[in-house]
Amino acid sequence: QVQLVESGGGLVQTGGSLRLSCSASGSIFIINAMGWYRQAPGKQRELVASITRGGTTNYADSVKDRFTISRDNAKNTVYLQVNSLKPEDTAVYYCNAEVRVRTWSPLQNYWGQGTQVTVSS
Repeated sequence: QVQLVESGGGLVQTGGSLRLSCSASGSIFIINAMGWYRQAPGKQRELVASITRGGTTNYADSVKDRFTISRDNAKNTVYLQVNSLKPEDTAVYYCNAEVRVRTWSPLQNYWGQGTQVTVSS
């Protein structure tokens, strides 16, 4: 099994910053893409940012120039630096990873339990 554990969420004021981390552990051969999603109350889960194993990144328009995704392949960890936070960034942030557990296994999606980010106005 594969476990993803997020950390770094919290309560911040508008304009503040946080650094979210997500570490994967368990039966892992290789991790392909990793990403961060968020879900606000009453809304659908949406992609915030993703990063390939090679480091190619993709961002939602709403977070470009404010959020930065990075990863450490040796540690199976992905980070999300969130700056200039706005109240509309308030949500539960989930980590996602595409994992191959064996050389012959297909890629499978795994999710973390989520970490709450609350931005006060």
